[in-house]
Amino acid sequence: MQNQAASATLTSTLLNALTEEMAPVSKDWLHALCSEEQQAHFSATLTYMLEEGLLVTTRIGAYTLPERLGLVTGTIIGHRDGFGFLKTTQEGTDLFLPAKEMRKVFHNDFVLAAPSSMDKKGRREGQIIKVLKAGKVELVGRYFVEGNHRYVVPDDSRINQDILIGKNDTAGARQGQVVVIEVVSRPAAPKLAVGKVTDILGEKMAPGMEVQVALRNHDIPHDWPNAVTKAVSKLEEEVDEASKQNRVDLRDLPLVTIDGEDARDFDDAVFCEAKKSGGWRLWVAIADVSYYVRPDAALDREALNRGNSVYFPDQVIPMLPEQLSNGLCSLNPQVDRLCMVAEMTISAAGRLSGYKFYEAVMHSHARFTYNKVAAILDGDEALAQRYADQVPHLQELHRLYSALKVSRAQRGGIELETQETRFIFNAQRKIEQIVPLTRNDAHKMIEECMIQANVAAAKFVEKHQQAILYRVHDRPGKERLTNFRGFLNELGLPLGGGDEPQPSDYFTLVASIQERPDLELIQTMLLRSMMQAVYQPDNLGHFGLALKSYAHFTSPIRRYPDLLLHRVIKFLVNKLEAEAAGKTVKNKWTVTGGYSYQDDEMDKFGEACSMTERRADDATREVSDSLKCEYMQDHVGTVLPATIAAVTGFGFFARLEEFHIDGLVHINSLRGDYYHYDAARQILVGEKTGKRFRIGDAVTVKVASVNMADRKMEFVIVNKDGQADEFDRPQRSGKDGGRGKRFTKPGEERETTGRNGGKKKPRHRDTKNKGKRRKPSTASDSNKDTSSENKGGFSPWQQRDPDAKKAKPNNDAKAKPRKKPKKKRKQRPGKQERTAAKQQKN
Repeated sequence: MQNQAASATLTSTLLNALTEEMAPVSKDWLHALCSEEQQAHFSATLTYMLEEGLLVTTRIGAYTLPERLGLVTGTIIGHRDGFGFLKTTQEGTDLFLPAKEMRKVFHNDFVLAAPSSMDKKGRREGQIIKVLKAGKVELVGRYFVEGNHRYVVPDDSRINQDILIGKNDTAGARQGQVVVIEVVSRPAAPKLAVGKVTDILGEKMAPGMEVQVALRNHDIPHDWPNAVTKAVSKLEEEVDEASKQNRVDLRDLPLVTIDGEDARDFDDAVFCEAKKSGGWRLWVAIADVSYYVRPDAALDREALNRGNSVYFPDQVIPMLPEQLSNGLCSLNPQVDRLCMVAEMTISAAGRLSGYKFYEAVMHSHARFTYNKVAAILDGDEALAQRYADQVPHLQELHRLYSALKVSRAQRGGIELETQETRFIFNAQRKIEQIVPLTRNDAHKMIEECMIQANVAAAKFVEKHQQAILYRVHDRPGKERLTNFRGFLNELGLPLGGGDEPQPSDYFTLVASIQERPDLELIQTMLLRSMMQAVYQPDNLGHFGLALKSYAHFTSPIRRYPDLLLHRVIKFLVNKLEAEAAGKTVKNKWTVTGGYSYQDDEMDKFGEACSMTERRADDATREVSDSLKCEYMQDHVGTVLPATIAAVTGFGFFARLEEFHIDGLVHINSLRGDYYHYDAARQILVGEKTGKRFRIGDAVTVKVASVNMADRKMEFVIVNKDGQADEFDRPQRSGKDGGRGKRFTKPGEERETTGRNGGKKKPRHRDTKNKGKRRKPSTASDSNKDTSSENKGGFSPWQQRDPDAKKAKPNNDAKAKPRKKPKKKRKQRPGKQERTAAKQQKN
C-alpha cells in the first residue's frame, strides 16, 4: 500500500512538471525532480507511466506528454467486418480504424495512436503508433491445415485475422479442433501474428464447449492459482469453536434459507416476528465471508480478479473456491455458521424504521426452495405438515412482504415481470427443452427482505461517512428518454414527468400496461431506456428502486462489492464499540476481517467490479446464444409465430413465441416494396405500400438459416401457410396497367374485352418455340404450310416485328409492299459555309 501511494505521488509530480515544461525533457531531468525517498521508485514509476500512455518518448529518447505531439491513447474495439474503433481516454476524441490499421492490433489492445484524415463518412481516422499493453495473450479458435500452412481462426469475431502456427507448435491438434493458443509474435501488417497451441479443448460441437470458449474469449479467470489452493487446503470443514467466540449467538433463532432448486451456495437466511406495538422485527443473516477472506491475501486477490461468480446454464464459475462457497461460507441446514446480521425494525406501513449490525453465529433450521414456500403459502397440506414448525414463521414473513410491497408502490419503485427462460438438458448436455421461468411470491418475498438489508447497510455506512461502493442506477439520459417516448407515442401510451420523469411516473406506466398483450415488449423497451447500474463511491441513488441510498450487502459469496461492504461495516461496528468504551481506534483493520478503505481505493474497486459484471453478462449471453443456435439447427425451415422485439435500420428482430428466441428478419428479405427506417418511431415503413413493421407486431416467420460461427439466426416473413409473404404491389400506370398485366402465368387463362365489347381469345405462351427467335423465311420454305406456326399467338420473349400484328394469319395473305424510303433532305450549309459564300458573292 505504501509503495502504491509513493508511486502515485511521484506520478503526479512528474506530470505536473511536464505540463509546465514547453519542450521534451531528458530522463536525468525527470530524475532530478525526485526526493530521496522517491528515487527508489523512479524507474518503476517511469515504466508504469510509459505503459499507461501518460508519457511518450521522442526519437532522440526525450520524454513528453502524448498530447504535446498530437497523440492519443485508447483501447481497441474490433468489429467483425474488419474495421474497428479506438475508444480514447480523452473525451470526444474516439477514432475510426480502417481494416489496414486493425491488421496491426487485436481487440482490447491499449495503444498509442495519431489522428489522421477524415473518411468519406466524416469520421476521424486513426493511425496506430505503438501497442502499449497487449489486450490478449491467449486466444481460442479452430485449428486448420491447408497445404503446408497451419493457422487458427479466432472464435472472437472482433479479431478478424488468422494466427499462423509453427510446424512444431501444433501440440498434436487435428483439423477443425478448438484450441487455445499463445501469441508468440503480434501482427505487424502485412505480416500475420504467429502463435503456438497450448491446449486442445476438443471438437467444436462437444458438450460444454461453448462455456470453455466463452471463458477464454472474455478473459474470465477459471483456474485457481497455487497460492489460493494452498490457502484453502488449510481450512477446516466445520467452524471451529474459537471462531464462534465474542459473537452474538443466534443458533436458537429459527432462521431458514429460501433459494432456487438448483442452488448450491446459500448466503442468506431470514426470520421475522410481529412486534406487539405493530410492525415487525426482521433478521437477515449473511454468510461472514470476510472472516475467511482477508484484505490483500491470496484469496482476496483472486476474488477481486474474478469480481463475481459467473452463472452459465448448468455450470457456475465461482468467485470463491468450493470449500468456501459451498462449505464454510454456505448457510447449510443443521450446521453452525458464522454470519453478519442486519437486524431491522419495519413499521406496519412497510418502512424501515431502525437497524443494527453485528457479527453472530447461526444454525439454519431448514433449507426451503421458492416453489415449496409458494406451495405452503397456497395451502399445500402435505408440505405444511412436514414443516409444521416453520409454517407460522413463513406466513408472518409473507405478511411482512405484503406491507413492503405496498411501501414500494407508494415510493414508486419499478417492479418488472420480464420473461426469463431455462434450458432443460439431456444426458448428453444438449438442450432438450426451453421452458419459461415464473416468479412467485416466495421470490418476491426474499427480494424485498434483501432490499431492506441493502438499504440499511448503505444508510449505516453513509451515516458514519465511510467509503463504500454504492449500487448506483442513474436516471435515463435525454436521448434514451426521447426514443422511449417516441415508442410509447406509437402505442398511444403516456409517460408523465416531462423532461425529468420520476420513478413514480414509470411505476404508473407499468401499472397501466399489465393487461396488454405486448406487456413484455413494453417492459423490454423500458429497460433499454434505463441507464446501466454501476458500482461507485459517489452515491447518486437507485432510480429503478426509487431509493436514495442503496448498496449490495447480501451476497458476499458471489459479489466482491458485498465483501468490501462487510469489511467496512465490521470496522465501523468495532470502532463504535471502542468509542463507547472510551477507547481510541488506531488500526484500519479488525481481528475478524474488518477494514477501513479510502475514497481513491474505492474508485479503483468500483471500476474493476463494474467491468467484471459486464464481462460476466457478455459471456453468459454468448453461451446462451450458442446453445439457442445449436437447438434451432433442428428447426430450420419450420414456420412459427413470432412477435417483433426490436427494429433497426437493417431489419427487425422477431422473437419466437414458443422458444423465446430472437432472430433477424433482414430488410432485404422483405418482399413487395422498399422499406425505410424511422428511428424516431422505431418502425420500418414501405415506400409505396405504406406497410409498417413495429415493435409488438405479430408476424409469422420461417427459420431460414442458423449461423453457428456468428451465433445468429435469420428468419423470413411468411404467411400462415408457410409461403413467402408477398404484399400487393402498387398498380403501374399506362396502358393495361403496365407490363405486370400484359401476360398471364403459364396455364392460366384470362378473358379480356375487345373494342366492340366482345371477348378476345386468351393468349398463350409459344410453347413450341420456347422463346427462341424464329428463323427467317427462305425460298425453300415458301411452299411449306405455315398455318401451324402462328397457332399459339406470339411469344413475348421473341424479337417482335413491329408490323407483325398487322399481318393476316392465313396463308393467302399477300405481303404488304414496303414503302419507298423518303428522299433525304439536302443538308443545309453550315454557318461558316454560308458566310464564306456571301463574302465570295460580294
